[in-house]
Amino acid sequence: MTEPHRYPAARDTSVPQIHRPVPLAPAPTAPLAPVQPHAVPAVASVVLPDGRVVTGYAVSPMQPKPVTAKPAVSRAAVNVALGGVGFLAVCGGLLLLTTFIAALAAFIHQLVILAAVIFGGWIAVQVLGTSGHRGGTTVHIRKAVIKRNHFHG
Repeated sequence: MTEPHRYPAARDTSVPQIHRPVPLAPAPTAPLAPVQPHAVPAVASVVLPDGRVVTGYAVSPMQPKPVTAKPAVSRAAVNVALGGVGFLAVCGGLLLLTTFIAALAAFIHQLVILAAVIFGGWIAVQVLGTSGHRGGTTVHIRKAVIKRNHFHG
């Protein structure tokens, strides 16, 4: 019994094809722009003690970056101070708010008492007032003498 091969079939041994690369035509180059004379650094020559001459470009020494002056007070200290001022402003506002709420509650309490006094007085005048008759039965009470549970009128 023949099992299928795990490997691909043998390579084709026919005539190989040869590919030769085709050179590309060189790309046309753009004309070079003339360099400004001030852009080219000056060439310096140095004669060594043994008579050799060394030619090269002069290199300017590197300038250190200017040191920025630090402020007299650090930013952290300024932020803490501003936070404290803001906290004091909030506390003062809360104190004023609680005072305002207490004054408003006292004012409402006074209005309730005033309304009760005015309304109570109005009811008292209506009940106890003697202005005019309102209809109904009028009873005149005379001086009566009551003797031993007998009414003598």
